[in-house]
Amino acid sequence: MNDNDTKRLSRLTAILTQFQTKRLLTATALADKFEVSVRTIYRDIRALEQAGVPIITEDGKGYRLMEGYRIPPIMFTEAQANALITAEQLVLKNKDTSFIKDYTEAVDKIKAVLKYSVKDKVNLLSERTRFDQNTYLERNSSSLSSLQFALTNFRVIKIEYTNEQNNTTNRDIEPFALLNTENWLLVAYCRLRNEFRFFRLDRIKKLEILTETFEPHKMTLQEYFEKYY
Repeated sequence: MNDNDTKRLSRLTAILTQFQTKRLLTATALADKFEVSVRTIYRDIRALEQAGVPIITEDGKGYRLMEGYRIPPIMFTEAQANALITAEQLVLKNKDTSFIKDYTEAVDKIKAVLKYSVKDKVNLLSERTRFDQNTYLERNSSSLSSLQFALTNFRVIKIEYTNEQNNTTNRDIEPFALLNTENWLLVAYCRLRNEFRFFRLDRIKKLEILTETFEPHKMTLQEYFEKYY
């Protein structure tokens, strides 16, 4: 999906939200709100109609939803919500401020309909994920979704880890944050070393999420950096 597609998706989501909150909408008002042409809004309305949204046109007045129609709540699995938040962090690195604004507003609206249990977890993940610009590197790990789940559910992880010296150890760790630089990095409290450590995801050879939970570490990611670096 390119930037234009993503912008349009966020705009369509926002238009649906507007229909939920206002009885009547005009193409001109929508065009002004989203800073696009009236013709673009006409195309968006047609796209929503084709998707099955019953939009009624009132001549000379504007658009409204069919009486009694309610847009069903958006349902995400926890893994899907986590993926959405990870994508949001990538978008925040985009250089176009209007694109960031549109996408952030769309994500906020989606967060608003998440179940409270999932909402709390995605907000935690958003606070505990950091990106540096790293667009062109190839994928080199396959455990991100599992680590996101363990991080937001405070589950202990057992890993088999190979370090730079090619030494392999088994460790129980408490995931704290995820960073993206040249590689995905997990910040976690290592019970073997009794301290916080960085773990490169591509060096985690085996991973098991245990049923054991741990007490959440009472600090933000920024406080972690200030304390340890």
